Amino acid sequence: MIHPFHHISVRKRIHTKKEKYPHSDRSIAMFDRFIIALGIFNIFATLPQLLEIWINKDATGVSFVTWAYYTFFSAMFIVYGVLHKEKPIIVNYSLVVVLYLGITIGALLY
Repeated sequence: MIHPFHHISVRKRIHTKKEKYPHSDRSIAMFDRFIIALGIFNIFATLPQLLEIWINKDATGVSFVTWAYYTFFSAMFIVYGVLHKEKPIIVNYSLVVVLYLGITIGALLY
């Protein structure tokens, strides 16, 4: 039987020597840039909801519980990024948590 955390020790062995960034394989390098762009678009996709709540002071139809969960889960991704020293994850989810927290607080207030 394989230990349930076997993948973690395998990951540690594989990643003791980090890959170059950008990656030497052109398709992987392009995908890396694509993922970073998705993180940026995620922020811009959430911004209208935040502005609607705080500028118009209207949180009709916005679920406090849902956005609180989003905030919590995104905060857990920050922890994951810190533990694995992945700067793109840390930066992206830090910005996302700020936006989600703004929506969560706005949903609670309005």
